[in-house]
Amino acid sequence: MISKKKIGLIILEFVTALLFVAFIFPFYMVIINSAKTAFEITQYPLSLPERFGNLFTNIVKIWKNEAVRYPASFLASVIITTVSLLLINLFSAQAAWVLARTKTKVSSFIFFIFVAAMVIPFQIVMFPLLSWFRTITNITGIPLLRTYLGIIFSYIGFGAPLSIFLFHGFIKSIPLELEEAALIDGCKKHEIFFKIVFPILKPIQATVLVLNGIWIWNDFLLPLLVLGKGNTIQTIPLAVSNFAGAFVKQWDLILTAILMAMIPIIIFFLFAQKYIVKGMIAGSIK
Repeated sequence: MISKKKIGLIILEFVTALLFVAFIFPFYMVIINSAKTAFEITQYPLSLPERFGNLFTNIVKIWKNEAVRYPASFLASVIITTVSLLLINLFSAQAAWVLARTKTKVSSFIFFIFVAAMVIPFQIVMFPLLSWFRTITNITGIPLLRTYLGIIFSYIGFGAPLSIFLFHGFIKSIPLELEEAALIDGCKKHEIFFKIVFPILKPIQATVLVLNGIWIWNDFLLPLLVLGKGNTIQTIPLAVSNFAGAFVKQWDLILTAILMAMIPIIIFFLFAQKYIVKGMIAGSIK
């Protein structure tokens, strides 16, 4: 007779299999339909493509499409993601270090504000953000809308709360004696951070880079608001949306462009996924 424990395990395995199928099904649809013509997609969306060579044909069409400018969009996404990640990593680590080592009510309150910012929906702040950007531009003359500066500045602001929270928990596990010894040896504050603290943060830095990198690369709403459609600077998600018109949707090119956008971030995640768990637990085992 099958025990209750074994029945429970069987049910859990069955639910896990269903969840896996539900998760992998969209990827399957994108992969098989990116190698079809628009007619095949609308008539036989679940079937395998007749010719996988259509995939390369679609890629060439996308790459040479002057209206979409996919190569320029890919380069813009690389620039925005890379610069945003580097600055988020640097500034968040510095802020977390100061907040973790400063034992005052003010530092605790500031850290609480950063933690609270993680639960604020983006939809609440998106219109005040645009108004604030216009005001800064009018006062200083520095353009923030439709520029690299504006979108990178936005990503730093939205990526900092979670990053500071992760760095803060990790830094608290670093022995304070290391910094005190360096201070006695004559190191200045910035030398203590960059020569001692920052190198120790490598595991959690990898976690911060992976989590923020996936989000920034795939984000659509913030670039749409800050950069706008039809701008000379546009990210890959904005470029993909150009294939969907009000009356005609080029599903063959849309799905192929989605596949092309997925491949870099999937490769990045596969190489870096082990650092996510490693960084999350490293602070607790020191």
